[in-house]
Amino acid sequence: MTEFLLNYDLLPFHLSVLALVLLSMAETIGYYIGLRPSSFLARRSPQWIKESPLFHVKFSKILILVFLLLNFSVAGYFLQLIFYASKAHFISAFYLIVPALIIAIFFTVFMIHCLDQVIKPQRTFQQTNLIGRLATLSSCSARLGSSSQARVRDEFGQLHYVQVEPEFGELESRSQIILIRFKKNHYIAKKISTSNHLFNPD
Repeated sequence: MTEFLLNYDLLPFHLSVLALVLLSMAETIGYYIGLRPSSFLARRSPQWIKESPLFHVKFSKILILVFLLLNFSVAGYFLQLIFYASKAHFISAFYLIVPALIIAIFFTVFMIHCLDQVIKPQRTFQQTNLIGRLATLSSCSARLGSSSQARVRDEFGQLHYVQVEPEFGELESRSQIILIRFKKNHYIAKKISTSNHLFNPD
């Protein structure tokens, strides 16, 4: 076992396993103390890496590095053991670094693709901005402290049902209102004054 761990021909793959263990420990501990290596790497990464389609995934990007280190070490050990089974000794790691890296990249991309298909995307729900839009009170009257339902359409013509309260006074049922601001979970609205027909001919 000692000869295996200290074998010079296996050193790159031993270092890959060691880096994998240290990175996993640092990420786990950093998660609780607020000093995660992934955050540091994200700030230091070149722009072309950040914009690469390979890194547009729905999970933590540090997993890509974890997969690469894991696959590189496994591929290296596998190639060395194949050579050892046929020649009874290990080949120089110099000849296996490139093949092991190619195999590692291939399997890393494959694992990223599979995992990205399984993980559901994080959906962000954005509140539609209806402030300044006209609405119609669709149910009973609304008073201060007692909201009522109103119908309003957004800029795309989509119909929304929202809860409204008057800024002051009372809003009668079926009255035309304008939404002036949002407060907690309802809108504050003003009643639209009916035209006094001053400019209409008699």
